[in-house]
Amino acid sequence: DKIKHKTAYAIDFNTKELIEKCGGALKNELNIHSPKLIYTKSELSIDSVGVHVDEHENVQSSVVYPHEEKIVLPDIITFLQNETSLTKETIVDILIESETIDQFKKNPHEYMAESLKIIKREMNHMLMDGIKYTEIDDHYSQELFKEDELLGCLERNIFESKNSSNEYGTYDSELEREFAQNLENNSELKLYTKLPGWFKINTPLGIYNPDWVVLFDINGQKKIYFGTEKLKINTVYLSKE
Repeated sequence: DKIKHKTAYAIDFNTKELIEKCGGALKNELNIHSPKLIYTKSELSIDSVGVHVDEHENVQSSVVYPHEEKIVLPDIITFLQNETSLTKETIVDILIESETIDQFKKNPHEYMAESLKIIKREMNHMLMDGIKYTEIDDHYSQELFKEDELLGCLERNIFESKNSSNEYGTYDSELEREFAQNLENNSELKLYTKLPGWFKINTPLGIYNPDWVVLFDINGQKKIYFGTEKLKINTVYLSKE
């Protein structure tokens, strides 16, 4: 009943605070270096096998830092506007706040790429803090959950559960198995279940398809969390409701 409702979201954040956070992050983190060209001269030998490069003897290398009196700078304002959907005024204020414009000419493309990453990261933090969900007149039918059959093999990807919504649970990886086992042994856990693939939540960062929903009773207060597996860092994190 708690998670079946579909939702719409709205975002509320302070533009001035966004400018200050993005500008401060750019100022502290950007360290753009001038591009360099590396010239390498070596000997080649050709035989019946093919062409070989002598990488050890008679190899000459030199590094040149290009310097141009006149350089055509790309339109960073339009680029950041297209990639972030922020207004031109906001982007200009962020760059002025950052006091990093002098680094732009050193290496425009690196400056644009690194600035975009930092601005998007700060935006994502503020989006998640400022997001508000409201229920809409639509929901996932509970019958859909009952129609899903659990298929698998014991001792391979099915385990017996005492705290899940089902007598047995499934897992897709060893990481998920460890996660489920930790839930089974958690004294504050009330209930958990693995969610089907069709269960999705719209967010400003894209479609969120959580793997698990977990109900905790922490000091008498019930809290629901969605969880998802993140294999790249070999851990499982929980996102607040």
